[in-house]
Amino acid sequence: MENGFSVSNRNTKILVVDDDDAMREVLELRLREWGYKVILARDGKEGQKQAQTGDPDIVISDVIMPHLSGMELLGVLKSGNPARPVILVTAEASIPQAVEAMIQGAKNYIEKPIDYSKLKTLLDETEQEIDLHRESRRLASRLENRAGFGEFVGTSKPMREVYDLISRVSSSDASVIVTGESGTGKELVARTIHELSQRSKSAFIAVNAAAIPENLMESEIFGHERGAFTGATGIRAGCFELANNGTLFLDEIAEMPPALQPKLLRVLEDRRVRRVGGSQEFQVDVRVLAATNMSPMEAVEKGKLREDLFYRLNVFTVSLPPLRERISDIELLAQVFLKQFNRKHNREVESFSGETLELLRAYTWPGNVRELRNVLERAVILSEGARIEPSQLPEYVLIPTASDVGGTMKIPGGVTAAQAEKELILRTLKATGNNKAETARRLGLDVKTIRNKLKGYGIG
Repeated sequence: MENGFSVSNRNTKILVVDDDDAMREVLELRLREWGYKVILARDGKEGQKQAQTGDPDIVISDVIMPHLSGMELLGVLKSGNPARPVILVTAEASIPQAVEAMIQGAKNYIEKPIDYSKLKTLLDETEQEIDLHRESRRLASRLENRAGFGEFVGTSKPMREVYDLISRVSSSDASVIVTGESGTGKELVARTIHELSQRSKSAFIAVNAAAIPENLMESEIFGHERGAFTGATGIRAGCFELANNGTLFLDEIAEMPPALQPKLLRVLEDRRVRRVGGSQEFQVDVRVLAATNMSPMEAVEKGKLREDLFYRLNVFTVSLPPLRERISDIELLAQVFLKQFNRKHNREVESFSGETLELLRAYTWPGNVRELRNVLERAVILSEGARIEPSQLPEYVLIPTASDVGGTMKIPGGVTAAQAEKELILRTLKATGNNKAETARRLGLDVKTIRNKLKGYGIG
């Protein structure tokens, strides 16, 4: 067993294209020794035919060949199957040629004489990626059932409407904005759309705009050249490059610095990217999905999200309901999590007591499915019998706070405005499971403001 694969049982098929008979023979011997199935072609034209008839999983091609060069073959193969990994091999390597090959979609670019240990590592990694993509594609054949849809759990009407919309938008290449409170599963929506789309064999790159310092955001999104700024000691690919031919998920888009939003809009319009500190632009083919835990129109009105960027992204909107609006799904979610955590922690908890289920349904779950998941993992770890009892639940689930039931916060006389503000922020933070972005949304503040306040309280 190597890297999770049984060498003798590999199903991965590799097409080798090279006009050098000796090189073809050596590569064939090596690949078969490693357990791969091999197809051979003597030049680019024959490689094109073999790719059409043999449908290989990976292509290894020489660059300099008669009739059709490796670069030309790369273009042909990518137009027919953009997701198929192509590795180019050459005895006359140059940096510009290598860069052009990667831009055109090559998986990698290696020199002769071949370092076979490095080639084997590269193929192992590529095979693992292919295996993951195959697993993801199985979601497409999983129809709605008792458990829900794909990795989603729930059969309530609001969730069925979400499943239907995901199915519809996945077949297109349109931009989507996913809305919903923190913990409702916005990234899972984005991943599911990607996995059900024609881009599923390419990368899914997720970036959280609220989690990246403002001074690093542009470099994170667009990449940078060496020397672009202090600390830029080398070339770094940005999210658009990493997601080329795949999907880029921009979470908490309303937290992206306003000065950066016009640059993002330009890339969405032109499909061309220039790294920070660079002078050249290059083409990218990326589907962009975005998410926000506040109303997009509210973000536009507050000046946090440019109106033109909103309309460019908002071809479709998928709105996730909070858990409190789909109470009928809680028991099913709880059963699914129970099985997961039994396996993870080697426990044998069978069910929930009736009182426990009543408490789970009565609580308002400000942290949504993520909070429910954490509460149930804790309960499984603490359980001593065959059932989860109320004693294994956190106190705040047993005794709902005023904020949980829509009550008011009582402030004693003589308390200053600053003290009241601190109490309100800390209570809201606790109610959201220490989620700063959700706390900011509920209080109508910026995430940056919440972070600064907490730092001032010595909680950071």
